[in-house]
Amino acid sequence: MNIAIDPTPMSASVTDDRQKRRLANLRRLLSPRHVAFVGGQGVAVPIELCQKAGFAGKIWPVNPKYPEIAGLPCVKTLADLPEPPDAVFLAVPREMTVEMVGELARMGAGGAVCYAAGFAEVGEEGKELQKALVAAAGDLAVVGPNCYGLLNYVDGVAMFASGPGWARSKGGVALVMQSGNIALNLTNHQRSVPLSYVITCGNQAVLDIADYIECLADDPLVSVIGLYMEGMPDAARFARAALKALKAGKPVVVLKAGNSELGSKLAMSHTSSLAGNDKLFSTLFDRLGVVRVRELSELLETAKLLSISGAPEDNRLLVFTCSGGDSLMTADRSAEVGVELPQFPEKTAASLREQLPHFASVSNPLDYNTSLWGHKDKLETCFETALHGDYDAAMLVIDFPVDDKSGYDACFIATDALIRAGRIHGKPALVTSSLSELMPTEARDHVVKSGGTPLQGLQTAIDAFAGAARFGQRRRALMKPGAIEAALLPNLPPVLATTRLLGEAEGKAALKAQGLTVPENRVVNAAEAGPAATALGFPVVGKLAEPVLAHKTEAGAVKLNLKSADEVKAAVASIGENLARYKPGARPERFLIERMVSDVVAELIVGVKRDPQFGLILVVGAGGILVEMVEDAATLLLPTAREDVAKAVAGLKIAKLLKGYRGKPAGDIDAAVDAVMAIAAYAYAHRDKLVELDVNPLMVLPKGKGVVAVDALVVMGV
Repeated sequence: MNIAIDPTPMSASVTDDRQKRRLANLRRLLSPRHVAFVGGQGVAVPIELCQKAGFAGKIWPVNPKYPEIAGLPCVKTLADLPEPPDAVFLAVPREMTVEMVGELARMGAGGAVCYAAGFAEVGEEGKELQKALVAAAGDLAVVGPNCYGLLNYVDGVAMFASGPGWARSKGGVALVMQSGNIALNLTNHQRSVPLSYVITCGNQAVLDIADYIECLADDPLVSVIGLYMEGMPDAARFARAALKALKAGKPVVVLKAGNSELGSKLAMSHTSSLAGNDKLFSTLFDRLGVVRVRELSELLETAKLLSISGAPEDNRLLVFTCSGGDSLMTADRSAEVGVELPQFPEKTAASLREQLPHFASVSNPLDYNTSLWGHKDKLETCFETALHGDYDAAMLVIDFPVDDKSGYDACFIATDALIRAGRIHGKPALVTSSLSELMPTEARDHVVKSGGTPLQGLQTAIDAFAGAARFGQRRRALMKPGAIEAALLPNLPPVLATTRLLGEAEGKAALKAQGLTVPENRVVNAAEAGPAATALGFPVVGKLAEPVLAHKTEAGAVKLNLKSADEVKAAVASIGENLARYKPGARPERFLIERMVSDVVAELIVGVKRDPQFGLILVVGAGGILVEMVEDAATLLLPTAREDVAKAVAGLKIAKLLKGYRGKPAGDIDAAVDAVMAIAAYAYAHRDKLVELDVNPLMVLPKGKGVVAVDALVVMGV
């Protein structure tokens, strides 16, 4: 088969128009009026699933050899279909997949699920074939290749290669998975998660995760978007899509895999995904209000909580238990993940003391003990009383006796009392078991029908609430005027092949123009060094001025605390000798002489790096000699807001020094934040050419005296 690939790149406007048409076709694919299944007898499985679910549209098996599949007459070829199908499931070999994708695009079909593997995930030959697939797709919405398919639980559409957990729903969580097997396993969950769609995106050759998020954000059947992700082709597009979902009130919950070195390699071989730096993924998710989870159970529980209860106003939780052990575990886990457990107001506490036995401890978590067990009126009064406080949700920890259904009624009295109290106070009611298996199907169904949210596993439930609260907090911040626009990532041009290291004086002058304070200095020759130092006032620092070394200290090209003209003269000579040994052939002609900075409270490093996946990355941390000794840094993506920089600085270990440690003076934290913002502003203003920028150290002086950047490295593309 001859496969033609058009090497001519599309203009941006053509690409944008095509993307809009593909997204329109993706909507056809997700909610089709008719579905064609192309392949052998194996496609009987998804056809029968559609029939079982009562799909109301037309189903067309396509096969030139069989007269029928799953009791339906076969159409011999795509050209014989009565009209262009909205959706097609292609279960054919990879070369035929490419050919049929092109035919479907030409006939105006909506989209196709490409089950075949053997594309970019297997090597160069596969990569070329995947390029051909993309070229053939045109406006067609293509899922995969190398994927299981997709499921629409609302309309009863199954374009899936294997038998999933399958029952019609009224909508809920949409799962977008980069692993077909994980998607299959999640469809068989026993957690009462309402599903609207399950999409396995495979290699993301034509449509990537951002496209699915953008489409699902507009879908009224979707309440939450859950992701299993191994890589991200375009961080800027992902950001736009995630923020669109956030604005629409649809949380995105993500499990990002491929975080270790081995995991990153496996991700590449699995779906040809570039896993990327894990810390940067976390930074991006935090910026966008995307809830990151670490395991599949947490993904499902968090998505379920958000879908049924919605995002809480904040992170303040009231917990009821009937066990001191459950209370202790709840308190410990809440502290670990940042969930607040506010104590009762005195009036509430006094009322609870009257209701509970004298030996009961009235605190949050509240162990109401067995004296109230089974007493509907007492439990209702206790729970309703306790919620007279500053709480965002109430949680009841309760375990059902799975082998003794006679004990369910007493459990339901407690769950109903909690849900009633939550309804009175307008707070979400969460019912969780200490172990996943101790919340059986009958119990979950009862809680949902009564108006609560069943959660499974105490630690996972606390984690889920913490994640939901983070989403609520971040969404409030991002819904302020202009905040969503500021959180978008710019599309940066590729890194330039040729770069230029700016001289330190030139780099500092550029940063000074942006508002950064630098030491008073002179750039002189060797003979002028002593007089220049005298004019500046001692002590001074002497450095090599030529931009021939990125890091001068290692080469002996920096001399500190010079207190006389003679010391300056000797230092300049020493710098020349050291440079000759470190970099033979280099001749120092110019030197940087600048005032020595004293009375320093702490030293920071502020760096900006250019990343091909995430754009400009701002790093703020402990500077000076502590950079390599202590891992103390925070990462942000540019552009950034002052409040985010302030939060990052406050979260550093070195913040203790900045606040005044053991009687020492406090540093000028506001000036430090201003300096970081000035550096960030310079970097963003030069984003098309900036390759790297480091200010180390940024000297933080006592409060009210500012900060000074005593060293700066700037690398620009040319």
